[in-house]
Amino acid sequence: MNHVERRAGLRLAAGVCAAVLAISVCPCTAQTYTHKKAPAAHEPTSAEIFDYMHGALLAYSPEDGANDNLEVLIDPTATILTIKQPDGHCDIFLASLDANTIVWDVYDASDSMQTRAPLARLTVAAIAGKKARTCYDPDNNVDPSIPTLRARILFSWNAIPDGSGFQSKFTKAFKKLIKQSGGMAEKNIFK
Repeated sequence: MNHVERRAGLRLAAGVCAAVLAISVCPCTAQTYTHKKAPAAHEPTSAEIFDYMHGALLAYSPEDGANDNLEVLIDPTATILTIKQPDGHCDIFLASLDANTIVWDVYDASDSMQTRAPLARLTVAAIAGKKARTCYDPDNNVDPSIPTLRARILFSWNAIPDGSGFQSKFTKAFKKLIKQSGGMAEKNIFK
């Protein structure tokens, strides 16, 4: 077989292959591909978030007689979270909070008279110019000794299960509740 016949044979084979590919690809491109979007994730309502927070605040409440979360309420407008403790109660103004300032620490609630178990303490600051909370004594008088620029929520450190991810879950829920209540939503300033 000489070179001319060989090239002609290769060209014929290449043409046949191209035709076969073109025929098999054309019907595929004519089909329309419908991309199914995943169903939108259910965004929890403020009532659902409060139910979670209410349960957590009571389940992991300190039980030292001084820092116990005795009752947790939210007003009908979902903007004031009230936490009752043995020494009175605090109204936390959710619409005045900055979700970017939430921090956790372990707090030693012991004093010179009594040793107490460590507490997990969530602290969140108010938006500039607003009050984060107002606290009242047992007679329902404003307690001026408690700073109003930040709100604090206490949990029993020993009651929180190890590896449960509780702090991260509660933080996420609290940030959503702050946003839904009109407070400053979380912003990623390091993008």
